[in-house]
Amino acid sequence: MRGVVRWFGIVMLVAGVGLLGWVGWQYYGTGIASNKAMGEAEKSLRQQWRTPAPNSAATSAPTSGKAFVLLRIPRFGADWEKPVVEGVDPDDLARGIGHYPETQLPGQPGNFAIAGHRITHGSPFRKLLDLRKGDLVIVETQDAVYTYELDGSPRDLTVKNTDSWVLDPVPGKRQAPTKSIITLTTCQDLFHSPDRSVAFGHLIKVSKKA
Repeated sequence: MRGVVRWFGIVMLVAGVGLLGWVGWQYYGTGIASNKAMGEAEKSLRQQWRTPAPNSAATSAPTSGKAFVLLRIPRFGADWEKPVVEGVDPDDLARGIGHYPETQLPGQPGNFAIAGHRITHGSPFRKLLDLRKGDLVIVETQDAVYTYELDGSPRDLTVKNTDSWVLDPVPGKRQAPTKSIITLTTCQDLFHSPDRSVAFGHLIKVSKKA
């Protein structure tokens, strides 16, 4: 009987250590890997913009899983800049902030919608709920810089992950878009949650790059 109890205790100890290791990797290990990947993607994208391939088009469709624009949010600090990759699958969000493929591109009439983690994988949207109405979100592409102004705080709007209306060209309305907007989404809770915090913004400035 004592042997069984001892064996059970060892199994539980090993399981506990394994669980702690998994939690540590999720919260710290994935951050190290993702921050490295985001830094490399940012450098690679800027290099690509400086030396575009022959016959490449600045307005070409983004490639799934690849960074295609850069995002800056001044409230997060002057040095805060993250790549936005095409797609919102787990692998995509491990490389940066993800763009919902069914939504529009920056500057186009309609909804440029993006998502990012609040915890794990570099936590690019860790402070998203600190944003307020009037804060700026800047999106840089190969040929232009688009500045959006938030219409509200993501703290004020929570939806289910199945509420796809927030991704509509005109959120919640079945009509053709005439304006360019941005939608930011992230987990409502720091820990796993099906709810999403959402903020909308509208385009206020376009600066063409030389």
